[in-house]
Amino acid sequence: MEGIQSPADLRRLDRRELKDLAVELRAFVLDSVSRTGGHLSSNLGTVELTLALHYAFDTPHDRLVWDVGHQSYPHKILTGRREAMAGLRQRGGISGFPRRAESPYDAFGTAHSSTSISAALGMAVASRNAGIDRQHVAVIGDGAMTAGMAFEALNNAGVTPDVNLLVVLNDNDMSISPPVGALNYYFARLLSGQFYARAKNMGRAMLQHVPPVLALARKLEGHAKGMLSPATLFEELGFNYMGPIDGHDLDVLIPTLENLRRLGGLQFLHVVTRKGRGYKLAEADPVLYHGPGKFDPSVGIQKPATPARRTFTQVFGAWLCDMAAADARLMGITPAMREGSGLVEFERRFPRRYFDVGIAEQHAVTFAAGLACEGCKPVVAIYSTFLQRGYDQLIHDVALQNLDVTFALDRAGIVGADGATHAGNYDIAYLRCVPNLVIATPSDEREARLLLNTCFLHPGPASVRYPRGAGCGADPGDSLEPVELGRAVVRREGRDVALLVFGTLLPEAARAAEALDATLVDMRFVKPLDEALLRRLADTHGLLVTVEEGAVMGGAGSAVAEWLNREAIVRPILQLGLPDEFIDHGDQKAILAGLGLDAGGIEASIRQRLKRNAS
Repeated sequence: MEGIQSPADLRRLDRRELKDLAVELRAFVLDSVSRTGGHLSSNLGTVELTLALHYAFDTPHDRLVWDVGHQSYPHKILTGRREAMAGLRQRGGISGFPRRAESPYDAFGTAHSSTSISAALGMAVASRNAGIDRQHVAVIGDGAMTAGMAFEALNNAGVTPDVNLLVVLNDNDMSISPPVGALNYYFARLLSGQFYARAKNMGRAMLQHVPPVLALARKLEGHAKGMLSPATLFEELGFNYMGPIDGHDLDVLIPTLENLRRLGGLQFLHVVTRKGRGYKLAEADPVLYHGPGKFDPSVGIQKPATPARRTFTQVFGAWLCDMAAADARLMGITPAMREGSGLVEFERRFPRRYFDVGIAEQHAVTFAAGLACEGCKPVVAIYSTFLQRGYDQLIHDVALQNLDVTFALDRAGIVGADGATHAGNYDIAYLRCVPNLVIATPSDEREARLLLNTCFLHPGPASVRYPRGAGCGADPGDSLEPVELGRAVVRREGRDVALLVFGTLLPEAARAAEALDATLVDMRFVKPLDEALLRRLADTHGLLVTVEEGAVMGGAGSAVAEWLNREAIVRPILQLGLPDEFIDHGDQKAILAGLGLDAGGIEASIRQRLKRNAS
């Protein structure tokens, strides 16, 4: 592996050497991820597929697009970033996802799912129009194929003439039995070979003047292929389907891909891989090893000796079960994030009220709207960054009709190692402008439960945002009672400066308030604001400071500024939050400190503003 600095080096190897290289590459991925943390199961499963793609195609001239991209570590290693893997997902290091600015081999930046086919099709059209002979490959997982966008792209590709587009479906949720597998290997190689293509084209040319016979031949061809493979859907969309084949068998993968490269046009290859391949612990539990932190590969992931503080996700999961036991109308919905959003226990206890709709955020939101129309009380558990994909549905299908849907927004604010693609920085700004919608920002675990109660019992659309990881360790309790909608809580009375905190930066702001002898307010709600309290604070303090772990532009601070302007109250205001830039991956606390959102940074910003105001 040390001799491979680029795919050009890879292509100079004898094909027989690739099997040894696959062993080395898989061992390197395991060792590397165990040192830095990151996505493991998916990358162990794509080692042979990655080798075969770079061996068969002339990358980077040929474009290779990885859907989601969490399975692209072998790709990064083979494209000159082996040494850089030591800084994977760390501040100043390489991203855990493909990134155009990082390498010419990263043809398209990904991290959200189901975008690869659309992007690769766009590239294929651009190449066609520029007269460039180039192949375009989109590698998409079976989970990502549940999203409507993938089928929108397939549908569009089917009526786009003269483009070279290969879609590789990486199916890692099933296995092939040996008899069927052997037959499909033969069939896939036959269908991808020149003989079959030429024979099919010759037959069409001979029969085109005899329409009835041509129609019969086409029907017989479709039936023959349909008996051997699940080709019907993709063939009807205009693709030549082949597979499924073993995605770990280089002797099958490489000849098939080489045949497809020569064929060009619209091709669809179905490969079957196994998550965690080559590491028994990951094979046995690919979910546990999906995105682990640092661990010892010889031992595996171990539970900590002392229980860690409860995460906000765990607080939500417990609340969901408790509220579901109390209210039979509650329905839990997740777009393919059962573990990530904390719904494992809910599914076990309430299977008929649990709905994983797959990677289909738009459908999740409108599905919830339909449930609400019939008297149910759906709770959509979704990451802040993924709700962006269902924004039209949130406005048009939920808020416009004022339907009783609760959104539990996990991963709000900085997410750390996953970086800008997964950061929940924008939900306050993009939700605040939507009529009828409540926005709650709990400051700790106890507040999270109280505000979930409040938003669930509110008869209309509402959202509760909370960050990744644990809070300050507050006991959430077991209450199902709400708090008063829109009512803030003064946590500390001070003078001159009032800190209005929206969310979990409250402990940092509290330390700054102590140093400044400032008033500290847990605002709880961005919408509606506690206007009576705001008026009192504006009358009695010389500076209002808003603090939020969200985009400053259009965020909670903007809501306060707009209210002051609307009420014709002239009062200096300092808005602290996330700047107008995409924030890279790294440690969450270090990122917040670098942005001046720790206690010292908040205090320094306020002192600087007071100094300017005095001058």
